[in-house]
Amino acid sequence: MELKRVWAMYFSPTGGTEKAVKTTAQALAAKLGLPLESYDFTLPQGREKDAVFGEGDLVVCGTPVIAGRVPNVLLPYLTEKVKGNGAYAVPVVSFGNRNYDDALIELRNILEQDGFRTVAGGAFVSEHSFSKTLAAGRPDAKDLASMQEFGAKIAEKLTSGWEYTAPAYVKGCDPIRPYFKPQDRHGAHIDIRKVKPKVSDACVGCGHCAEVCPMGSISRENIREYIGICIKCCACVKKCPVGARYFDDPGYIYHKEELEELYERRAEPEWFI
Repeated sequence: MELKRVWAMYFSPTGGTEKAVKTTAQALAAKLGLPLESYDFTLPQGREKDAVFGEGDLVVCGTPVIAGRVPNVLLPYLTEKVKGNGAYAVPVVSFGNRNYDDALIELRNILEQDGFRTVAGGAFVSEHSFSKTLAAGRPDAKDLASMQEFGAKIAEKLTSGWEYTAPAYVKGCDPIRPYFKPQDRHGAHIDIRKVKPKVSDACVGCGHCAEVCPMGSISRENIREYIGICIKCCACVKKCPVGARYFDDPGYIYHKEELEELYERRAEPEWFI
């Protein structure tokens, strides 16, 4: 199949997945001498229309890892509106230094079911959405170099006479395991699904939080009001210009601090060609 363009396609509330996908796709496009286009489906309006690809397209598609899986809120879009039509694809996930569990193989399977032919897959580390210290500043220079090498290696594979015969090998369990559930030290489940950020008196009412919420769940008329679900991506927390949004739920704070304590070590990217 003659390739005509490379796509960087991503859901990236706080920017880590976007960096992983774009850096990989840029290296891939440069090595193949192909144009690069972007498809950002982070905000609700980016998921309204079908994303249709075809032979000649090579799509680097990425999502963050939430609870060890592809975010469940994205499944309707990814399974119903993304059409591969024989295009090549590279699944990419970003995780916050704990583990990517089955997210990469789940995304690979979804893309295959959408009609893509997967070539390779990668999992990269980015700063954890809950924390300012867990994988702080990542992806860093070492991570970016790994992404560039990943893209270059995929290009080498595609120009070496390789032909698609089966889904790309990636690490993970299939059937996919249940979503990761945080527990306290006594083994009791910590349920933070309905927890939402609070707003302090530092808020100046600029509305930026409503603009960056990937679920469209913050009212633009009253930014202290939630009109939809919160997936704990923390875009509103990390992107608030005055630091006015915060979590104070005890279960959330316990889980965040436990992650920071247990996963302080540096996790490294893993990719599969």
